[in-house]
Amino acid sequence: MRKIINGRKYNTKTAECVGEMASTYNFNDGYYYWEELYRKRTGEFFLHGAGNGLSPYAQSVGMGSTSGENIFPISEEDARKWGEKYMSVGEYESIFGEVEE
Repeated sequence: MRKIINGRKYNTKTAECVGEMASTYNFNDGYYYWEELYRKRTGEFFLHGAGNGLSPYAQSVGMGSTSGENIFPISEEDARKWGEKYMSVGEYESIFGEVEE
């Protein structure tokens, strides 16, 4: 997916996917969604997510909704918070550096 936001291009084909998560809902459940954390060559982070018709990524259609996807730029601080929640220690430290005990 490619998207221009505030004059900046975000492209899942050229950025590095550094983490991913999937919701605990069954894939066929309307609430199911997944997200991927990307890092651009510039060091910027963004989330790419997609989901079914009742997920946070749903798109409005008439009186209902359908599956959808989107890209959101996020700060390094928010990328770290996302990583703390969804990445293993090894994955996190490979992206953000070693964390003291």
